[in-house]
Amino acid sequence: MAAMDQAPSSKFAPPCTHDDHPNTGVAGVSLHYCDTSSEIHKIVVGDYDNNVFVLRCRQTGEAVLIDAANEHDKLLELCRALDVRTVLETHGHFDHIQAVPAVREAGYRVGVTDADAAMLPGYDYLLEDESVIEVGRLRLHTICTPGHTPGSICFRLDGSPVLFAGDTLFPGGAGATHFEGGDFDQIIESIDRRLFAPLDPGTLVFPGHGDDTTIGAEQPSLDEWVARGW
Repeated sequence: MAAMDQAPSSKFAPPCTHDDHPNTGVAGVSLHYCDTSSEIHKIVVGDYDNNVFVLRCRQTGEAVLIDAANEHDKLLELCRALDVRTVLETHGHFDHIQAVPAVREAGYRVGVTDADAAMLPGYDYLLEDESVIEVGRLRLHTICTPGHTPGSICFRLDGSPVLFAGDTLFPGGAGATHFEGGDFDQIIESIDRRLFAPLDPGTLVFPGHGDDTTIGAEQPSLDEWVARGW
């Protein structure tokens, strides 16, 4: 595959000096972040502008796709181009899972938490809290963050300042909790205890929709979110 000729699209990503990032050939895909050991590719899909990320180990080339949201034809091209080995779902809301049947039919195994498993049309294994998912030589740590849905989960990349937050944390607030199964007090507790308390302020937050942020940028506003109730 030819090298990509572009800088990382995340405004928080460090400058990239590599010239060996693969060109997927898939329209709309950007190199979003990279460092010495990992690279993250991003595409926005569907009517709800869902962010789909592919985390790739630079040493082995193995990758994982986070949220098979929509436009399965593009996602399958991306999976093939970047040697995706499995698919991880941050939660079970319909806009994040519409491509699940197609990726499973193509042979990719899909993981989801037990609490959200019934929301999917099918899955292959369950994601547990405080476990490690190996992606080549990379290690993703699971962090269950219920509130947006009962089984929402985030993924922290070991050795890199990266958090895949799904719909738990966004610039300016917590994820919506007015859907069935949502719980505002619970999502605030999840964010405070499981994200803000243990994570470095410089941790980059890659959410399920919209722009990136950092733990440090959002943490001072927690009391304001509680006071406004959303």
